[in-house]
Amino acid sequence: MKTYSPKEYWSGVAENSCADDPSGLAPILYPDSPPWFNQLIDDLQFRAIRRAITLADFSADTRILDVGCGTGRWLRRYQQFGFRAMGVDATAAMLRLARERGTAAALTVGEVNRLPFRDATFDAVTDITVTQHIPQSLQVPALAEMIRVIRPGGCLILMELIQGEDKHIFPRTPQGWIEGVSSCGAKLIGWFGQEYLLLDRLFVRVARTLATRNVGSASQDAQSQVSSHQRSTITGRIYWGLRHITVPIAAWSEPAIELICPARVATHGVFVFRK
Repeated sequence: MKTYSPKEYWSGVAENSCADDPSGLAPILYPDSPPWFNQLIDDLQFRAIRRAITLADFSADTRILDVGCGTGRWLRRYQQFGFRAMGVDATAAMLRLARERGTAAALTVGEVNRLPFRDATFDAVTDITVTQHIPQSLQVPALAEMIRVIRPGGCLILMELIQGEDKHIFPRTPQGWIEGVSSCGAKLIGWFGQEYLLLDRLFVRVARTLATRNVGSASQDAQSQVSSHQRSTITGRIYWGLRHITVPIAAWSEPAIELICPARVATHGVFVFRK
């Protein structure tokens, strides 16, 4: 059995990305999902990152590093906020896609466990669904590298999975993420849940159960997506047609759900730390 390599996995995703994806969302969200789905997930994540930035209280000229910057979606937004943004990614193909999609920020190739920067170089670092793709035994060393390149008093914003698992996804509990970063010398400012989408998660679970019973297909996690060729089938079209109803309704109800449900019910946690 071939050993999982995050760099090889994301290189493959980038190389197989579609030319008709001007947003650059597919390679770094759900490659085999319809554009509307990735756009909605991106909107939800953007809302969460704005909230985290407010919690961190960044100044207009904050020098910020986006780790695992992928196709550059966050870098473009950080520059719109007036931040001095820089991106690092382990895969040159991802950085090529970032440049093709108009990312003007400085970009460099580098792995998260060996960041090519001196100590205390940045005011802030953001890690948005990056460390969750690294095997758990390597996660704390990667987090330590992020903390190393932050100046004293600077912040780390971390958005990672707190439930669900797949062959290339290695989540931690909220306490697990907090303890991992705290052990590297940073203090938690606060955290909140992100992406509840309860109605859609229920629908996907039911659909998965029915598929397993009726077709004998292998189980997938709540956010696994059908492949491109499956989407062209009648079953795939019905599946995504129904999700085009459940996802927007679930997203519309997110503000209320956030007030009602504990943060640990969400699929992701957003954590803000200060060094």
